Amino acid sequence: MVGSQPLCRRVGTLLLGALLLPEAGAASENEAAWAALRDGGTVAVIRHALAPGTGDPANFRLGNCTTQRDLSSEGRAQASRLGARFRTENVPVISVRSSRWCRTLHTASLAFPAVSADPDQTLDPLGEDADTSAKRTRRVRELVESWRRRQGTLVLVTHEANISALTGHSPAEGAVVVLRPRQAAGFDVVGTIAP
Repeated sequence: MVGSQPLCRRVGTLLLGALLLPEAGAASENEAAWAALRDGGTVAVIRHALAPGTGDPANFRLGNCTTQRDLSSEGRAQASRLGARFRTENVPVISVRSSRWCRTLHTASLAFPAVSADPDQTLDPLGEDADTSAKRTRRVRELVESWRRRQGTLVLVTHEANISALTGHSPAEGAVVVLRPRQAAGFDVVGTIAP
């Protein structure tokens, strides 16, 4: 016995505490991200909600959702829940922009029905061409930086590769990466909100 507890109980308590630490860290990052969104002057970069599969079918056509990989029923529910959470958290969403792909447009319209989503090809999936992808990422970075000193929150709905190229984070479907533009140039990643 060490103190008043048997050694095995103290070790068990320490192990349990060590297992819960990452969860506690995620909860605090989560709250910091929601607080930043409520304060405004932030950009919420959202990966589209659940859409089964990867990429798009060979017969893909941009204006025809039946030819694209789109949200599942679970993905539609996920997008709606995300929007409800933004409203519950009193996040002042001022503007919503989305990739032109159906899974992003549907995520945006289900999550933010009161704010019309503007289709923006800058948020379309990064392609095979490294030059085009770099230019697109640079334009999104400029868009984020242009939100400095603005009221409210700008929402960008896009794809995993785009978010990874911009922030270095690889979020799950339906997750949010919260960015705060710096005063001079660049931005900080405030946190990630899990789906």
